[in-house]
Amino acid sequence: MVPDSKTLKFIATPEHGEVSAILDRSEAVRSLIVLGHGSGSNMHVPFIAGLSNALVRAGVGTFRYEFPYSEGEDFVPYSDIEMDEPEVLLATVKAAIATAAAEAPDLPLFAGGHSVSGQMTSIADCESPLPNIRGIVLLGFPLKGDMGRAAHFANANSPMLFLQGTADTLADVDQIKQVVDSIGAKATLHFVESASHGFGVPGKPDEEVIEELARTIASWTVDLI
Repeated sequence: MVPDSKTLKFIATPEHGEVSAILDRSEAVRSLIVLGHGSGSNMHVPFIAGLSNALVRAGVGTFRYEFPYSEGEDFVPYSDIEMDEPEVLLATVKAAIATAAAEAPDLPLFAGGHSVSGQMTSIADCESPLPNIRGIVLLGFPLKGDMGRAAHFANANSPMLFLQGTADTLADVDQIKQVVDSIGAKATLHFVESASHGFGVPGKPDEEVIEELARTIASWTVDLI
């Protein structure tokens, strides 16, 4: 299934101006997830683009987007580039969600993303419930050593799905379990065996891992729509 894609722009913040986004959907999708990328990547890298396509095949449309720093002309994925300040990241997440809701008002809405995007989305929702959001998806939450990164989950508002690789060097398996247990019934945890922070699994095609992630996300959303 080839997604019906629409490229658009939205205002991240008044100071930083417009950033790009892509709405991928089909006639068969039953929901939509606002999907952010990791700190060193953008919405076009194979992991995010591949996950978007797999999600659409699984019945979940996607609204993937850039942050101001990844929108810049000089941005090179996986290079040493400084991210935007947290308040800019949070504002962009909220603006992306608002834009997605306006672009696809017929679809139940979820939000999240890989690493920092999932982190920022969860912070935003814990600070104040994000409008229209049915649940938060966190792919590779960056939790290793500093439990302070998880302090906001004490105020969890929405259901949350954590997808973690057991070989993620930026996250500790036991700490992730501890956080999920502390959230309680609102949190669901799915481990991908031997997966890295970028969900690469030695000896396994990336496409198979991405399909597993998409199936897990799609199955989880069904119970919330």
